[in-house]
Amino acid sequence: MGSKILSSGIRLSSLPESYVRPISERPKLSEVSYCENVPVIDLGGTVHKSQISLQIGDACRSYGFFQVINHGVGIELTERMQEMAQEFFDLPLDEKMKYYSDDPSKTMRLSTSFNVNKEKVHNWRDYLRLHCYPLQDYVHQWPSHPPSFKEVVSTYCGEVRGLGLRIMQEISESLGLEREYMEKVLGEQGQHMAINYYPPCPEPELTYGLPGHTDPNAITILLQDQRVAGLQVLKDGNWMAVNPHPNAFVINIGDQLQALSNGRYKSVWHRAIVNSDKPRISVASFLCPADDAVIEAPKELAEDGSQVPALYRNFTYAEYYNKFWSRSLDQQQHCLELFNN
Repeated sequence: MGSKILSSGIRLSSLPESYVRPISERPKLSEVSYCENVPVIDLGGTVHKSQISLQIGDACRSYGFFQVINHGVGIELTERMQEMAQEFFDLPLDEKMKYYSDDPSKTMRLSTSFNVNKEKVHNWRDYLRLHCYPLQDYVHQWPSHPPSFKEVVSTYCGEVRGLGLRIMQEISESLGLEREYMEKVLGEQGQHMAINYYPPCPEPELTYGLPGHTDPNAITILLQDQRVAGLQVLKDGNWMAVNPHPNAFVINIGDQLQALSNGRYKSVWHRAIVNSDKPRISVASFLCPADDAVIEAPKELAEDGSQVPALYRNFTYAEYYNKFWSRSLDQQQHCLELFNN
């Protein structure tokens, strides 16, 4: 599979059979509409701080995702991060292949599709996956080319982590919990990054960059390509395109927050589609509970004063993550359903 990495620079005139979806599973791009009412939350404006958590709570209930602006991560840094991603995937193939692995347990690897050892049909995506926290444990593994890769990506990781932890506080508050609740429950949260590269695709209507899925972690902080759209979310049973908002991050609620909110907040189904004209880059940063963190709905949301009993049994994040990675994204069942009470 390593020889078939997509960012080899080879342009194909037709889609290889191993990437072609069955007719019933294709993206039906003509049926997708634009999501006009995506919540855009200003984290640094004149809105009273209490309003921010209310806005985030509304977005988590209604959409399962939102965009944030004035988030404190510098525009120059986000631009450099995207440039660094492009420079990495522009490297000669033999240089990139030094980092290739299809072993999902590796803490730094270049790979393709999603889980090439499990899936029946491959996805039109290459990605560089990095563990990012604690930085000093992982930076030495990262690529040495481009030369400024480690410096730029390290700075970006630190800034995004700070943003993510703040958003977790707002989410805690929006649920009526103490502001530090999620941080205490989730423990010393890990941080991963997927730098995604979606090359031009000869037949985009037959495949996906990534098919519909939810994220197994707590929250995802997505830096979209400002030039090329590709993110779509499932809203009220319909796939909707989420076009990039200038200088914004997309925040996705992950499976762990759906469980911790006792189903009040939804882990959003989302997918990435491809196009025939331009490559697309996105950078997804994941905040993940500590492996031994026990995920259970707080009593305020599952017992005292609540009419909704706990929807999910207790589990550790390590148990959940192993279950998620043992599957293929082709499976339509939500992984959380395996933990229903």
